[in-house]
Amino acid sequence: MARRLLVAVLAAVLTIAAVMASAAAEPRSWRHVPVPAQVRPQAGLSEAVAFGPDRAWAVGADAVGREAPGFPLLLRWDGTAWQRQKLPGSGWQGELVSIAATSPAAVWAAGRDASGGARLLRFDGKAWEESRPPTGVVPTKLVAGGGETWLLGTRAGAQVLLRRDGRGWRDLPVPPGAVYGLHVLAADDAWAAGATASGAAVSHWNGQAWQQTIVDGFPRATVTSILATSPTEVWAGGTAGFVGGPPGKPIPPLLVRWDGQSWSRMAVPTDFGAITSMAPATSGKLGWISVARSQKWGPPGSSPPLIPGPDFLAWNGESFAGYSEPEVAGEGESALLRLAPVPGTETVWAVGRAAGPEGAFAPRILRFD
Repeated sequence: MARRLLVAVLAAVLTIAAVMASAAAEPRSWRHVPVPAQVRPQAGLSEAVAFGPDRAWAVGADAVGREAPGFPLLLRWDGTAWQRQKLPGSGWQGELVSIAATSPAAVWAAGRDASGGARLLRFDGKAWEESRPPTGVVPTKLVAGGGETWLLGTRAGAQVLLRRDGRGWRDLPVPPGAVYGLHVLAADDAWAAGATASGAAVSHWNGQAWQQTIVDGFPRATVTSILATSPTEVWAGGTAGFVGGPPGKPIPPLLVRWDGQSWSRMAVPTDFGAITSMAPATSGKLGWISVARSQKWGPPGSSPPLIPGPDFLAWNGESFAGYSEPEVAGEGESALLRLAPVPGTETVWAVGRAAGPEGAFAPRILRFD
């Protein structure tokens, strides 16, 4: 009896060990996470922010028609599934374009209604409420970091930049050219990615003024995403410059890195596409890059000459590893994905919009863990 019991225990232990070994051997990858059933067709997501394994937010729009503005979309992750959230106030048509937070109890979401008016929402940890937007400003992007919340938008057709100072929104100078991405470390330490007539530009704010550097002087070069991991390491990504070419001609990605002294161009394992988002690893260093419409040259003589490239690039401190997004039944590839790392974990969310059936589009949520 004792021997049979011992054999049974050993068998159970070996089974558990085999299961654990199998799980450990299973490669980590990106997987598709469904959106709530309440989300209607023709929907897309713009951005997300995460606070932990059971708490994240995503914004966008759904029921968008060819001539209809659609409806603002707000989703919340509860650790098990994404749930659609009701917005405060009366219903309005439009979209939410950006979301950012300094803490789980200080979350901001910005968007536009069908008439082009600004919409600004704030979550205090318990409920969402409408907040009065800065006068005349139509928001395009919210950025939070270092206890700061900044707002990028337009006023009377001109680009504006504002900082939340606890009492309201205060205007700040805007770097020359256009600004597409921001990374805020403190009130006197922020980085901006954009473009000027001279090429792709990165600017640094010291609390008093912007100092701008052209990081790629080729025509039409642009950087749209920026990540500052230390005073001597800053990354900026977008698209490299190009001249002429037929419509639809693929454009190379552009990735540059600051080492505290100068900017240098970094090689990436794809030949064409646009770097659209960057996210830090748990170490605080660069962890992930997303590439939209990634393509690379196929083997010599292949037809067509271009093959799909990696949609995500993971940086290990020395080189990049490429990852592809998973196939989703009834849908095509993503057109744009924004990254949102889960603090304290190696999990990363990616949200965006993908090709849907019959020429439509569909919301896309991916998760790496």
